[in-house]
Amino acid sequence: MKIEQVKKLQHKKYRQALGYCLVEGEHLILELQKASQFNPQLLDSVIYVTDRYAHWQTPFKVQQVSEKQMAQLSDTHTPQGILARVPLSAWQSGSSGNDVAVYLHEIQDPGNLGTILRTLGWFGGYRCLLSPASVDPFNPKVIRASMGAIFHVPMELEVSLDRLSERFTHIACLDLQGDAITSESFKQADCYLFGNEARGVPQAALEKMKTHTYTIPGKGQIESLNLATAVNICAYERQR
Repeated sequence: MKIEQVKKLQHKKYRQALGYCLVEGEHLILELQKASQFNPQLLDSVIYVTDRYAHWQTPFKVQQVSEKQMAQLSDTHTPQGILARVPLSAWQSGSSGNDVAVYLHEIQDPGNLGTILRTLGWFGGYRCLLSPASVDPFNPKVIRASMGAIFHVPMELEVSLDRLSERFTHIACLDLQGDAITSESFKQADCYLFGNEARGVPQAALEKMKTHTYTIPGKGQIESLNLATAVNICAYERQR
């Protein structure tokens, strides 16, 4: 792939059209290499390096570029000098079949999604399902916020909310009213549903679904928690 085409991968429509995303920085490349040991499809990645990383040890194909070319490819103001072109098909690989689903409905903030993936990667055993109209998980901001967890968490994109009841028997939905997440039944859910940062999940859709409502008990005067924080607390409580 020519440098001009690789540069276009900074934009969602070209990522979708060409089937690749960009991953930048030493830490993320190390996580990519680690994940490739368990997901062979990641081995189709290509590393682009400047002189300072010319001797980088990697299982991937390496292409050396100039500092000027790296600046064109980079999404940051001060490029480290190493980035990778990663095939999106690598996320189509299956899971163990025992993954618990975390469904995110129309999540919009790249930082939230990246943080959630990092949490799911830390605890392990989760699959992330994204609804239509959600932020692109291959947005560079999402990838950076995930700190490489995006390579370790299976994902499904464009999953319709109305299909969840067909796939899962116990769907847990977070709300201000409901049983406490400390309830034993909370840990039995096979899908955890979280809504949009501002609008939550449409009430009409919830009424049609077989969901059980839970809440995170609090004593303060704040009306709601940050979405990523809510997922963090729920993931911890589930394994506690």
